[in-house]
This record gives sequence, C-alpha cells and structure tokens, in this order.
Amino acid sequence: MSIGKKLLWGSLGWVLGGPIGGILGYAAASFSDGGARSGPYNSHFSGNTAAYPKTKPGDFMVSMLVLFASVMKADKQLLKSELDFVKQFLKNQFHTNDVQDFMVLFKDILNQDYHLRDVCRQIQRSMDHPSRLELVHVLFGLSQADGHIHPEEIKIIHTIARYMNVSENDFISIQAMFVRDSESDYKILEVSSDATDEEVKKAYRKMANKYHPDKVSHLGDELQKLAEEKFKSVNDAYQTIKKQRGK
Repeated sequence: MSIGKKLLWGSLGWVLGGPIGGILGYAAASFSDGGARSGPYNSHFSGNTAAYPKTKPGDFMVSMLVLFASVMKADKQLLKSELDFVKQFLKNQFHTNDVQDFMVLFKDILNQDYHLRDVCRQIQRSMDHPSRLELVHVLFGLSQADGHIHPEEIKIIHTIARYMNVSENDFISIQAMFVRDSESDYKILEVSSDATDEEVKKAYRKMANKYHPDKVSHLGDELQKLAEEKFKSVNDAYQTIKKQRGK
C-alpha cells in the first residue's frame, strides 16, 4: 500500500476517533502491508506473528500504550525492565493472545512520533479526573521500573499531566510518592510543612477521598489495585506527619 493510502487510513481514523483512532488506522494500514514498519526499536521485539488488537478508537489501553512509549523514549533508551513493566501491565488486563496483539501495536507506536498534545487532549475529553490521575501514577510506576526515575521522564510525565488538565498540585502530589525528599509527605497531602494540625487532617481527608480506589473501579480490577497504592501513600504520609508531630 502506498504512503498516500496509509495516510488516508490515518486521516479517516482521526475523523472517526480522534488522534487515537488515527494511530489505529495508520497501524492497520501498515499491517495490511505484511507487518509493522521497521524502526529503531524493532530489535527489542520477537517476530511479528500477531495481529493488531480489535479495539475501539479511544480505548483506555491504546491511550496507555501511546503514553508508555512517550515516557520510555524520553531518556533516549529502551530498557528491558520498562518493556517487562508494559508486558506485565498487559498480562494483568488481558489473555495471552491479546497481550501479543497489543505488543505488536506497541512496537509500531514506539517506532513512530505522534502528536502527544492531541492524544492527551483526546484522553482529557474521554476520561474523568480520577482516571487521568491514575494514568499519571502508572506512568511514574513505569519510569521507576529500572530503579531510577530519569529527569527527562519526569519532564515528559509533567507535560502529559498538563495536557490532560491535571493540576500542578496533583502532579506534585503523585510525583512525591515516587521521588522522595524531606517535604514529600506534605506534598502528597498538598499542604505546606507549616500547616496546622487541623489543616493537615483536613488535607488528608480531601486526598483520601480524591484518591479512593473506588473512583477508578470502572478501569478494571488491576488498575483499581494500583490505585490502592496511591491511596496507601496518602495514609502513610498522614501517619508519618502525625508521628513527627508527636500526635
């Protein structure tokens, strides 16, 4: 198939399903040529024996794959630990055959450059606020997969959060769960270290409600389980502050 026809498939997807639909349309066109396109990340994958997944434009998982790829490429490296994180994430969501299909699509996404802002804006329109907060949390989990969160990865996650209309305070709160310093517990609760005990208690209740796992139950059991980690971080931060203050 010619490049012109591939772009036509992609344009149709953008019309019908936004930029995420465009990704699927262009990917499907490439696959009809006999497989995913070549690219710098192909050596990290085994042979292309699966098909692109049958997924609707705008699906949560396709959104995740685009964001995963952006974070993984931020430091100009593609690490096995990161790929293992993605594979395990998919395994916790789907059957084995579906995981293989999604990895074929992921290889294609890794080898292309997409308009991240447009993809994030579609996510913003399609997902509620708790779901977008969970996306940011998962992206930090991916970044931490190799035991080190690279500054460029933090930068791209910050950009993604802004594009998805996640507030600066919410971003800092989630970042503080992974990047620790002397103020992390206060940052998680979105208060300053000179806040009164009553203000800290009020902030804890607010954040516990904001990050409650039930708010993302519609995303599936695994993501709800991951949300419990975020919820636990809020509780741990509050308990640490109380202990420090002798309460």
